[in-house]
Amino acid sequence: MSPYARRWLFLFIFAGLVVLVDQAAKALIIANLYLGESVAPVPALESVFRLTYSRNTGAAFGFLPQAGDLFLVMAVIICAALVIFYPRIGDKAWLTRIGVALVAGGAIGNALDRLMHGAVTDFVHITIPGLVSNVSNFADHAIVLGVILILIDSWFIQGRETAAPDDGTPAGGQESGQH
Repeated sequence: MSPYARRWLFLFIFAGLVVLVDQAAKALIIANLYLGESVAPVPALESVFRLTYSRNTGAAFGFLPQAGDLFLVMAVIICAALVIFYPRIGDKAWLTRIGVALVAGGAIGNALDRLMHGAVTDFVHITIPGLVSNVSNFADHAIVLGVILILIDSWFIQGRETAAPDDGTPAGGQESGQH
């Protein structure tokens, strides 16, 4: 199998696994909890982590709840842009490849929810006492993690490009004017 084909296979398998895990977890929540019900799977962590079944018509983490259809269209556009961008990712940018797969899988997972249920199923309830209480899902977390990985990798790529090359030319790739 060619490296090009392996890259595409990686994207589809990894993004597919994100969608599979996300949709399976959401199906378990829908089947086992009533809307608004909350349980503490780890009693010792009850004050910071719970499973709470909620439905979100907005963006990740409940942002803009009236714009559900807009976010469905945006998910389709983002996935199309990622597919166009994917072949341009450099050979050494493996964190970016993982990040793109996470973002695509997360966007597809939430888009499927909007199409099947009219809203995104959220259930991961994280509370930092006195600071934040938020309910999200695995797709949201995959998107955030994917963006973080892409940013980290682009930071390292930029660092590699500005470092002095091994061939002895100065940093920035410019040769000195002396001949």
